[in-house]
Amino acid sequence: MAQNTSAQKQKSGASSADSHRSVLPFTSIHRVEADGVQVFYREAGDPQAPVVLLLHGFPTSSFMYRELIPRLADRYRVIAPDLPGFGFTEVPEKRKYKYTFDALATTVAAFTEAIKIDRYALYVFDYGAPTGFRLAMAHPERITAIVSQNGNAYEDGLGDAWGPIRKYWALPNAENREVIAKNVLTLDGTRWQYTHGVTNPDNVAPETYTLDMALMERPGNKDIQLDLFLNYASNVALYPAFQEYFRKSQPPLLAIWGKNDPFFIPAGAEAFRRDIPGAQVKMLDTGHFALETHVAEIAAAMREFFDAHGI
Repeated sequence: MAQNTSAQKQKSGASSADSHRSVLPFTSIHRVEADGVQVFYREAGDPQAPVVLLLHGFPTSSFMYRELIPRLADRYRVIAPDLPGFGFTEVPEKRKYKYTFDALATTVAAFTEAIKIDRYALYVFDYGAPTGFRLAMAHPERITAIVSQNGNAYEDGLGDAWGPIRKYWALPNAENREVIAKNVLTLDGTRWQYTHGVTNPDNVAPETYTLDMALMERPGNKDIQLDLFLNYASNVALYPAFQEYFRKSQPPLLAIWGKNDPFFIPAGAEAFRRDIPGAQVKMLDTGHFALETHVAEIAAAMREFFDAHGI
């Protein structure tokens, strides 16, 4: 059974501003066992409202949705889990977890069953995309809509920043693994992911990349991340299957993209229209972590998109 570990929302009526703040949806935190994993997740909104499931990417966690959740939760039940290997989700050593994208999807599927949700819109970002698309392929009837924010499913969308990782895929030896570790799994590398392509990098809260790096520094975690980088090749191999799902199921889809993302370039957003002719595509003048600079625009676009499709 899920456990609510948050304090109750404090009521305030001292001023009109306080009164306004008091009615904002409160985000609670929970943990639930699923697939032998203690999954940490954030949730807000009416339990009876339509569900929006937010799946994060590398190297972050559900923390990336801290500003988006309350902007949706007045009308939706919004749920954001931490994937195994990220955030505050705990994987017992005895679980002998194998860190692959198939395994991440299996755990998230078990998580949705543990909290008893069987219909939901997906918001997918980065690693959340191949994880969420696996869920959608397995149970297309459960998906009410997809919002892909720099969540790729086409080779067209892989930018030049994948060069060292492609080399690692082709030759997964210790030397190429170390190149990734020294250039990506560092504070400078993590900060760059947040700030590259952002008009004013000082607007990116330092808590973001600092928290990500602190969690990545936990014993054994960098090896987990290197294993997932290597396994990302399995997602590229599945792109044709993802695309077949899009063609067959035609889910309502909004691709909203930080157009300056060096990892997933705008062509990946435009490519959705090949398989879902009615897909909406919106470009934002920002980088990979578009929510850090354009959360208000993304939330507004999502609400309009959901309204248009009766969600």
